[in-house]
Amino acid sequence: MELVIDHLSKTYPNGTKALNSVSLRIAPGMFGLLGPNGAGKSSLMRTISTLQEANSGTIQLGDINVLQEPERVRQVLGYLPQEFGVYPKVTASELLEHFAVLKGISHKGERRQVVDALLHQTNLWEARNKNLGGYSGGMKQRFGIAQALLGNPKLIIVDEPTAGLDPTERNRFHNLLAEIGEDRIVILSTHIVSDVSDLCRQFAIINKGRVLYTGDPLVAIEEMRGQIWRRSVAKAELAQYQQQFSVISSRLFAGQTIIHVHSLAQPGNGFESVEPTLEDVYFARIHTAEKVATALAKG
Repeated sequence: MELVIDHLSKTYPNGTKALNSVSLRIAPGMFGLLGPNGAGKSSLMRTISTLQEANSGTIQLGDINVLQEPERVRQVLGYLPQEFGVYPKVTASELLEHFAVLKGISHKGERRQVVDALLHQTNLWEARNKNLGGYSGGMKQRFGIAQALLGNPKLIIVDEPTAGLDPTERNRFHNLLAEIGEDRIVILSTHIVSDVSDLCRQFAIINKGRVLYTGDPLVAIEEMRGQIWRRSVAKAELAQYQQQFSVISSRLFAGQTIIHVHSLAQPGNGFESVEPTLEDVYFARIHTAEKVATALAKG
């Protein structure tokens, strides 16, 4: 089963164009949707999950026309939104059973078996009788995945799942996502580049409603080889370098500002070539798209 998105567009009543002719082909496995906040990621996830309509375009999931057959989509969909609320005075076991009923698992014995298996899979079994209000952020996210897995969905969407998690919970969540992404489509929507580089064999970069790149992260990195240059500069010099070179990122290290420049040739004295990362690919694509947009706006 493939998910095929073709020229999907969405404009909100206030005039914001959230999606601009988005086309993607997503096979089973982990697929990363990478972009800054406000790029259109959540709008795309909400449209795929039938929570909002599109203005134009199509979405096909296997033999299901997503935009015209929302009920069929919901039968095979698991969704963990960016803001996932829980009832604080209800236990994980109780709420998961309630969600299982809503998913149509009506037989009590089967429902109990499914709930217990999911609590084990998400490493929440020991805390199954604890009120959800006492769960940590990472535990709540794992509970969110447990409810998304109810009904054995063929498509799972997780929107910014690791934002705010500490490193231990983030690693635990990564392992869980890798496990569930082996035999179904899992779309990971995030602005955290390392989430995609750690988990996904295919990804897309989206910004301002447009898809800027789609492909294999390793191939994308290889394509950037020999084009990323690094230099340490004084903080006061940063603006000057940004005017002179295509500075795609800057960060502080030991009191110095380290800049990465995207250039096909050696930019000048003091720059050294570095091995590209997916973060460099991401920043370079965003930077280039913004330069093109600025140039077009100026006419």
